[in-house]
Parts: sequence; C-alpha cells; structure tokens
Amino acid sequence: MRMDDQSLLCSPEVARCLRLIEVTVGGCSSAALLGCSPDELYFEEGDIIYITDMSDTNWWKGTSKGRTGLIPSNYVAEQAESIDNPLHEAAKRGNLSWLRECLDNRVGVNGLDKAGSTALYWACHGGHKDIVEMLFTQPNIELNQQNKLGDTALHAAAWKGYADIVQLLLEKGARTDLRNNEKKLALDMATNAACASLLKKKQGTDAVRTLSNAEEYLDDEDSD
Repeated sequence: MRMDDQSLLCSPEVARCLRLIEVTVGGCSSAALLGCSPDELYFEEGDIIYITDMSDTNWWKGTSKGRTGLIPSNYVAEQAESIDNPLHEAAKRGNLSWLRECLDNRVGVNGLDKAGSTALYWACHGGHKDIVEMLFTQPNIELNQQNKLGDTALHAAAWKGYADIVQLLLEKGARTDLRNNEKKLALDMATNAACASLLKKKQGTDAVRTLSNAEEYLDDEDSD
C-alpha cells in the first residue's frame, strides 16, 4: 500500500509539514498503511497526520481524525519533502478547512515563521476575515506579537486597508500603541480613511481612559 503525494505530516512543535512522495509499508493489513499493533496509528491513503512528538527518533507520535498513535519515522522521513509552518500556510491561503484541521490537531496557534510572524499576522495581511475569526476562537491567541520588522497583525491589516479586520482586532483588544522598527504605529501605516478613523477613535478612547485612571489615582492620594 502506498501513500500518494497529497498526504501530509505536520508537526506543531517544529512547525513543519512533510509531504510524502512515496512510502511503502509491508506487513500490515491491506486496508491500512499502519496500525499493526494497538499503539500504532491507523490511517488510510490520503489521510492527514499531525506529528505531536518527535522526541523518539524511531517512533513519532501523531494524530489523525481524533486518533493518536505511533508512526515508524523511517517509513516517512526518508521520502518526504518539507513544508514549513502549516498553520501559517493555511492562513496565507485563506484555507479555512486546513486551518481548522491544524487547530483540531493541536498545531500551536502562536508559532512563528522565519519572519517572526504568526498565522494571525498572515490572515490579517491577506484580508481573510473568516480565518481571523477562527483564530480568535483560540483562548490563548496572541494579538500583539511583533515580527522581525516590529509589525503586528494590526499593522498588517491597517497597511493593507482591511477596515473590517482592523475593527475585529480592536474589538478583541489589540494594542494601538506598539511601534514597529521604523517607529510607526498601526495608525501611521493606515492606507485608507476607514482604517485611520477606527484607529484614531480607539486611541482617543484609550487616552481618555488613561486620563480618567490618573485622575482617580490623584483623588485617592488627596483623600489620604
């Protein structure tokens, strides 16, 4: 039985996919590629396997369709090409089903690519609102991660002119006071009036809130 080149192995720990070119597995049932023992992961041709543990050089732990088990690494590692950052790729392409599957199989939501960017950054950069909304369902999503250029997801959305995504980020609590390596705020990078208006309004609200907090602090000091 062989797995064709549409199958993937994805690792949340190293943020990498391995696209299998050709793998032949002997000694197992003709109905499956693996699963000869209770600990081994059963999967069929075309399934997607997410690797969650590569600490053992001989046996990797993987998850597929809610099942978790062991995979003999030599069957897949030797004849596979690497695809880095599966969650990022799904976000860039606006591929919601792939992104959802990555999340369901515990691919780290806040992982960084070579540019230091998160999947959320690329979703905002590409204007993929549905991807952004799906990422927001993750309880530990990092909104304000700055990449190697110092840009956040908010910088990206403002620069690309996606006012609907800027609004989503602001409603979620994204910071407007972070500057990138060129000392620019997201507001400075806004390329249309709608984005600029949303950011100005948010910054004005934050300024009023900060002033109010300062006044309350001074009032407390006076009462003492």
